[in-house]
Amino acid sequence: MVQQVNIIRIDLSTGKSQNIVDYVAEEKPFYLLINTTFWATILCSPTNLKELAVGHFLSEGILKSTEELEEVILKESESTCYVKLKPEIKVQDRVKTSRLHARIIHSACGDSSDYQKSGKILKVKSNLKVKAQVIFDNVKQLNFKAEGYRKTGGFHVAAIYKADGQLVALAEDVGRHNAVDKVIGMAALKNVDFDDCFLALSGRISGDVAFKAANVGLPIIASLSAALSSGITMAESAGLTLAGFVRGKRINVYTCPERIVSKS
Repeated sequence: MVQQVNIIRIDLSTGKSQNIVDYVAEEKPFYLLINTTFWATILCSPTNLKELAVGHFLSEGILKSTEELEEVILKESESTCYVKLKPEIKVQDRVKTSRLHARIIHSACGDSSDYQKSGKILKVKSNLKVKAQVIFDNVKQLNFKAEGYRKTGGFHVAAIYKADGQLVALAEDVGRHNAVDKVIGMAALKNVDFDDCFLALSGRISGDVAFKAANVGLPIIASLSAALSSGITMAESAGLTLAGFVRGKRINVYTCPERIVSKS
């Protein structure tokens, strides 16, 4: 996940330069197949790849639950994962109606599909309520818990927490949407009920991230960073609670504020 590199560091205050060793985030292609059908090449950090595969198919609606899985074969040497669903699942029908059309998913951003025209936005109906202090404390800790980020500054981090602040899953990736898919996959493979959890992340809240959360039923997204207009629009359509700029003793809540309890 982290590569060691030799660099020249220039100190502008002294005008001196020196050769030092530094660390950078790794980015590699990951090949994903559903049954025997090639799905996509995902450019990502090469960790938690099985969880990334499962989480990606869940968050994109190709996989409805982990009970539909028959087998997940990860060939790490080939950076390839084969996800096989049970025979009664009509995989090709789901693939045909998927919103994903590009077969290379870059780490810089998620899919740029028009979510509002997809006709596949799921409504989140969870009655979950979480104390604002719990959300603030856990989002604030994200980058401290992210070893790769502390070493390189080159990763996004995502985590899923229970309403009481218990950590369910945490993952890092060069792509914010990949980090989200990884923690979704981790939690799903533990049979966690997403209705009782919230998603925390370090990156901007885009429509892509909100789409993924809605697909698995995560009712709250909270981030250290800003919410994008696409994220707010998606959250409004899906009934998601969206909170950004969770830092500096404040939380900006953009949609469905009733799930975040400000008073103790």
